[in-house]
Amino acid sequence: MAAHRLRQSVGRLFAMGPELGSGRRAFSAFQAFTEVLRLPSKQLTKLVFPLEELHEHFVPGSRPDLHLNIFHPSLEDIARAESFFTASARNRIEYLTSAVRLDHAPDLHRPEVCFIGRSNVGKSSLIKALFSLAPEVEVRVSKKPGHTKKLNFYKVGKYFTLVDMPGYGYRAPEDFVDMVETYLKERKNLMRTFLLVDSVVGIQKADNIAIEMCEEFALPYVMVLTKIDKPSKGHLLKQVLQIQKFVDTKTQGCFPQLFPVSCQDHAICSFNSH
Repeated sequence: MAAHRLRQSVGRLFAMGPELGSGRRAFSAFQAFTEVLRLPSKQLTKLVFPLEELHEHFVPGSRPDLHLNIFHPSLEDIARAESFFTASARNRIEYLTSAVRLDHAPDLHRPEVCFIGRSNVGKSSLIKALFSLAPEVEVRVSKKPGHTKKLNFYKVGKYFTLVDMPGYGYRAPEDFVDMVETYLKERKNLMRTFLLVDSVVGIQKADNIAIEMCEEFALPYVMVLTKIDKPSKGHLLKQVLQIQKFVDTKTQGCFPQLFPVSCQDHAICSFNSH
């Protein structure tokens, strides 16, 4: 059903293709997206709606608390989101600066979104995937945990600023708490926090500290499940249910729908993140 809904609007998307971006790179991205739509239905559902694939394992109506379609973008929505991250002369995407403290951060008036998570959760890989249509923007990805030590600011056209936060947990900066807590508490233009959780191990003690900060400061945040291609389907299903229950019963500011990302490759990671 999910794959069928996607294909219903393919014609409209082809018709509006030239309007979605300018330049060869934007059209190339559009072509890549249409290639995804040609996948077999089962493979397409697994790629675009991974949680719906898991939902098929439940008895009908047995899990009404698993929120799958609260945020359910159309093809047009996904294509427009892709255009935000497509670099062009009119849509500049670039690294701005880094800061070790909030008072060193740039005074920007655009809305900000930040990405935060445990060391080695896949945060930098996800951000690199988001910037895949702006290859001149360098996002360093390391196999060693704790690579990001500063607040890194990236301009995303005229729309918003993306902030890559240092990872917490193993090899976190010594002043991590002061750096991150101050930013989360006092940054006036912070509109949304994306909190990444490893789907292999679930919510850990260090994640709870980050969640408590978001709740204490009344921040709107989204829980992103990374590495969903790593665990078995049964283990992933167990983690999804546990995390969904946690969101429903232990949080107030967290968006009720979980956002899964696969890091099997950058293309899939980028696509799921929308």
